[in-house]
Amino acid sequence: MRLVFAGTPEVALPSLDAIAASDHEIVAVVTRPDAPAGRGRRLVRSPAGAWADERGIEVLTPARPREEDFLARLAELAPDCVPVVAYGALVPQVALDIPRHGWINLHFSLLPAWRGAAPVQHAVLHGDELTGASVFQLEAGLDTGPVFGTLTETVRPRDTSGDLLGRLAVAGGGLLVAVLDAIAAGTARAVPQPADGISLAPKVTVEDAQVRWDDPAFAVDRRVRACTPAPGAWTTFRGERVKLGPVTPVPDGPALKPGDLLAERNRVLAGTATHPVALGEVRAAGKKAMSASDWTRGARLGDGERFETMGTP
Repeated sequence: MRLVFAGTPEVALPSLDAIAASDHEIVAVVTRPDAPAGRGRRLVRSPAGAWADERGIEVLTPARPREEDFLARLAELAPDCVPVVAYGALVPQVALDIPRHGWINLHFSLLPAWRGAAPVQHAVLHGDELTGASVFQLEAGLDTGPVFGTLTETVRPRDTSGDLLGRLAVAGGGLLVAVLDAIAAGTARAVPQPADGISLAPKVTVEDAQVRWDDPAFAVDRRVRACTPAPGAWTTFRGERVKLGPVTPVPDGPALKPGDLLAERNRVLAGTATHPVALGEVRAAGKKAMSASDWTRGARLGDGERFETMGTP
């Protein structure tokens, strides 16, 4: 089939690679506009846009996919279908109606669970043991369209959202191509989503990523892993923000009050509402990430020092 691909971040690249290796043709890529990045704040192409540039494929960067110029160009390209992976903008019905097979979206959950912008982060945050990916027909509702196919993926005990998303992105690319093949062959069948089992996965904000030391250790662990690598779990120490890498619950550790810090010979512990957790990497403001032991030595951790605590909203 003749395709226009819609996607923006790096997680879209495995699907682009999988489609490029298939019998389908990508005639253009739709992505979010170039955005300022780095200290110089120069405009940088999205990963999906850069992928297309390297291959001489046309790149479309509408500020909104309802713009007249974009709609006219999409109609000129006359795609059979628009596969979507993490595009990052709501698509209006007038755009959905242009391809004869519509837009089909690869979403990283087992719909109707975790509809929304951050399904993988919410799966980790809530302790799901099983998740997956779904390819569904994009429609005006939020991830509500009928589903063509799914795959499942186990959430491993130490998975960060980055780990899990990486595996789903690769496996999901294969699923997306299989659905495109079935659509081209006329054998694809989309099944409406069930009315029960719906959960929402809104964007995880920087505020959501603040560690709540008054939570039990398992919840602290999940929050940090869910927010790794983005937006990055953090806490405050001596009034300044400190970013944290994944922590490890220590069920047999010493009793510590929430937020209390204890530097031992080979580890640094932080107290929670239950047992402590061992800190992994720590990154103080303006500094590179380092081991917790190196951080405490550099900070000259004193007796009775602690991370600031906050109650769960």
